[in-house]
Amino acid sequence: MNFSLILPEIFLFLWAILIFVIDFFLKEEKKKNLGYLSLLGILICIFILFLSGQGELFGKVYSSDSLSHFFKLIFLLSSFLTISVSIDFVAKFRAHKGEFFALILISTVGMMLLSSARELIFLYVSLELVTIPLYILAAYLKPDPKSSEAGLKYMLLGAISSAILLYGISLIYGITGTTFLQEIKTRLMVDYLEIGPIGPGLLLSFIFFIAGFGFKLALVPFHMWAPDVYEGAPTPITAFLSVGSKAAGLVAFLRVFFESFLIYNLDWVTIVATLAALSMIMGNIIALLQTNIKRMLAYSSIAQVGYILVGLVAISERGVSSVAFYTLVYLFANLGAFVVAIAFELSTGSSEIKDYAGLSRSSPVLSFLMMIFLLSLVGIPPLAGFVGKYFLFAAAIEKNLVWLVVIAVLTSVISLYYYMGVVREIYFRKKEEKVGISLPPGIKLALLICIIGVLLVGLYPNPFLDFASQAALVFKY
Repeated sequence: MNFSLILPEIFLFLWAILIFVIDFFLKEEKKKNLGYLSLLGILICIFILFLSGQGELFGKVYSSDSLSHFFKLIFLLSSFLTISVSIDFVAKFRAHKGEFFALILISTVGMMLLSSARELIFLYVSLELVTIPLYILAAYLKPDPKSSEAGLKYMLLGAISSAILLYGISLIYGITGTTFLQEIKTRLMVDYLEIGPIGPGLLLSFIFFIAGFGFKLALVPFHMWAPDVYEGAPTPITAFLSVGSKAAGLVAFLRVFFESFLIYNLDWVTIVATLAALSMIMGNIIALLQTNIKRMLAYSSIAQVGYILVGLVAISERGVSSVAFYTLVYLFANLGAFVVAIAFELSTGSSEIKDYAGLSRSSPVLSFLMMIFLLSLVGIPPLAGFVGKYFLFAAAIEKNLVWLVVIAVLTSVISLYYYMGVVREIYFRKKEEKVGISLPPGIKLALLICIIGVLLVGLYPNPFLDFASQAALVFKY
């Protein structure tokens, strides 16, 4: 066996254990260095990832391929940016630093394993490795009752979604007699040729899988946990949830539905397309009413997943490549907006949108960056969000899903209103006292990476599109 294929995950897990151990021996005033040590580990892991090859391990349970490499890079980038902005955040709120950083790394290991899963039990265990550390991190600010509430709600609803997903796995095992994705595909193809239309048991298993993954993606109507958890969790963890957790649910969905259930795509695509439309409509409309920026970005992220699914339901190579590409675009724009929110919260202690009034006078650079990130989320050219949405919508139009694209375009117009509501507060509302916003080195680094990503991917998308297209070649359509 070529164990170098799984070396990035092994290395990052051991590095997380190292963070736990070093935390015991460091004095409190030096524990801030654990954050920088975590960042070093992620950079080394990225280097190892680029050196690792492609192949399969453990009897085809684990697969290292172009799709897993693409999403592992997204997970590592989101983890790097989250830890970078967390260094001063945990120092201010006196959270347990070592555990905080190590749990983020362990959750990232789960995401990386999930992207390589080719068997349902391995996929489920990887998914739990992603979410269990996030339950703890959501409730990390123990003196804050909202944080405790966020952790409890996330854990309870997460347990329900896990049970639903397990029931779907048990149904598909009962129907096919296997949990290996490739074998499920083969046996379903035989059933399709011999029996024909989908049976009630198989349809029910599809519904359970969609519900289980829908929770991780915060799709309507499985989104009920997201606003409260996003508001109550530490803001860096909210940022990590909005990108890392969603990308993990997305790659799991791609693995299962595109590798095993593609033969019955006419039966599940309609369900997923309907959920995408509902997510875009409800996410954007409810976001209009929000006064807290974390809750606004929570509903915005629900809508953003709806846009991503527009490309997914096209069931084509272009559709999957556009999904992968937009996930990368979303990483830079959404995390960038959260980084600004974290910097503002560190200096003012507030997450209310009205408190951003007059920010342009005291911090013009930060204000400009926030505007760029929000415009990218809307999809305004020449930013990365415009290119990402263009390819998503083009893939859907190719498959005659015009009705879904019309909804996506109209709801994007709605999103412009509430995103620009934040910009209006920043630039056109006056505030008597100026609030000085301090930007620690970690936040400056994160902002620099995000703005370069938004501009570079928007102006020179071809290298990133080629990378995403390679990831899409994993599936046979």
